Amino acid sequence: MGRVGSAEPAPTHPTITSGDPDTVTYAPAVTDTSGTTRDTTPDTSGLTILGTTVRHAVKHLETFPAPVGCTLVRFTCEEVASMCPVTAQPDLSTVTITYEPGERCVESKSLKLYLWSFRDAAVFAEQLAVDVAAEVNRAASPVWVEVIVEQRARGGIVTETRARLPLG
Repeated sequence: MGRVGSAEPAPTHPTITSGDPDTVTYAPAVTDTSGTTRDTTPDTSGLTILGTTVRHAVKHLETFPAPVGCTLVRFTCEEVASMCPVTAQPDLSTVTITYEPGERCVESKSLKLYLWSFRDAAVFAEQLAVDVAAEVNRAASPVWVEVIVEQRARGGIVTETRARLPLG
């Protein structure tokens, strides 16, 4: 697979090159359909959470450079907990985040830990959607981001709310 002297093309995705699944290498470059050659080694220099043990919620998202050609990213988390700001009862929501990357993409482990930070937060579903959209916008500067929060039924009512940035 992409060995010197081989007729096979170099891989354009991570490959395990030994018996050790923790040893991953990347093709050093790939030529796209327009004939442009680009480096495919991911830039992980700004990531502090991925690859480490973190046993607490975080208040920020981490990002990495968006791969060329990535046009849409969608995350869905079905178990986001928060608290009702009036009764302090737990609220469970499904949060769907969709965005068009600009220069950066959101790293998913930091997103998981960021969403965990709402567990003890007294927040209405509407504010939760706005807060998550604002953090994605701050961290990744996407072309646009939309966050949908669907709060589970309480009293027979399901709440669905959306926040979209930039506004317009």
